[in-house]
Amino acid sequence: MTTAYQTLERHFARLSSLSDALGILSWDKEVIMPHGAAGRRADTLATLAGLRHEILTAPAMADLLATAEAQAGTALSAWQKANLAEMRRTHTHATALPGDLVEALTQATTRSEMAWREARENSDYASFLPHLTEVLNLTRQTAAAKAQALGLSPYDALLDSFDPGTRQAHIDPIFTQLQKDLPGLIATVLEKQASLPAMQPLQGPFAIPQQEALGRRLMQRLGFDMTRGRLDVSTHPFCGGATYDVRLTTRYQEADFIPAMMGVLHETGHAMYEQGLPADWVSQPVGQAGGMTLHESQSLLIEMQVCRSRAFVEWVAPHLREAFSAPNTTTWQPENLHRHLTHVQPGFIRVDADEVTYPAHILVRYQLEKAMISGDLPLADLPAAFNDGIHTLLGLKVPNDQHGCLQDIHWPEGLFGYFPCYALGAMAAAQFRAAAYKQAPDCATAVANGDFGPLMHWLRTNVHSRASSASMPQILNDATGSPLTAEAYLTHIRRRYLDRAPDA
Repeated sequence: MTTAYQTLERHFARLSSLSDALGILSWDKEVIMPHGAAGRRADTLATLAGLRHEILTAPAMADLLATAEAQAGTALSAWQKANLAEMRRTHTHATALPGDLVEALTQATTRSEMAWREARENSDYASFLPHLTEVLNLTRQTAAAKAQALGLSPYDALLDSFDPGTRQAHIDPIFTQLQKDLPGLIATVLEKQASLPAMQPLQGPFAIPQQEALGRRLMQRLGFDMTRGRLDVSTHPFCGGATYDVRLTTRYQEADFIPAMMGVLHETGHAMYEQGLPADWVSQPVGQAGGMTLHESQSLLIEMQVCRSRAFVEWVAPHLREAFSAPNTTTWQPENLHRHLTHVQPGFIRVDADEVTYPAHILVRYQLEKAMISGDLPLADLPAAFNDGIHTLLGLKVPNDQHGCLQDIHWPEGLFGYFPCYALGAMAAAQFRAAAYKQAPDCATAVANGDFGPLMHWLRTNVHSRASSASMPQILNDATGSPLTAEAYLTHIRRRYLDRAPDA
């Protein structure tokens, strides 16, 4: 006899397939879709999103959930119970929204993302304003509906969509400490850096085919399965795709290979998490990644924590010389390359920021998007408010909107509530790395030899394989022995940039 829980598993497997289809179509939209197809693609994505919403919110689904929860008892395993809890959470989020709002927001964000590309290219915020206005209005409606259903504030309801259980009350004390410590820490690091011998410049150009080949080699070295994913180019780097088809992108510039290389490493961190999720649960909610703070911790652990370490640079240096046919001179030795990879310089572009100044970019966006959702910041004032925030925390005068509020794809795509996960992820990454290197001391030695096996084994065991079977705080605490704080991150920064520790 088929139980209510088993029936739910079948329904959610169908929903997973729809999500995979949406993932591939969204990847295609951002990577290779011709511009003229944008209107029809918006309709297609909206139809699929609406169909997914219909299945999830059908009256029978509520009855099945209630029956399965009543029968759970000892009939379900721990993972099945966790899966049922994730089903309920997903259902609660979905039933808070009418289907027409889901479709309208999908259409609006698709149109907005295409308009954003052109506006960003031309640094033309005025032309983009109507699109962002539509997306924000629909997002605020979404936030209000979810807030009522979940008993949360509108912004907390959006946060919960990306990082289950995370609230402003959790974020604010951590971010307050960062905002207090960062300016002085940045100034001290810059002063220390200025006392060191000048870096020797890495002379380009660096041909894009060579950069791409290098990126693929590094992906495979990290353990990425190229039979279940691919690397492409997009306006904004991202990791997406579908189950067993993880697609990541970067962007290239011939004058400097480092941004693209680090972009590939960052997105590969995301991809390794996706490829490491438990195979037995891939079509179920419990088998999905455990929120975006965990996801960003995996990308930032690879890109920032490990692949800017001296141990990694010692190994990668000859591979860089080989990739670009560079001479075996002091310019291409680990000491100078490490200086480039750990060079701190306040800049305008978040995705290219060093790990010391990176959180400042998130602090600015966090305050701005909260104000946009609450209605305290009119969208006409967004560019000036963005520029003021960057000037306050980083001392920079933003030259144009391309380098300002138009640089990120998140708001055009309606991803309000996502940005905090980057800074939280950076802090979680520091805790994970410290714990991994302490519990598995061979991690550091292996990385110095280009072997990421021990580190990936630790991550697979302590993070990837747990998927959504436990909350992010529980997974972090189990793996590291402490809750999320800024301390491990700040300790890491001081050790690498002020103490100049050899293995940092």
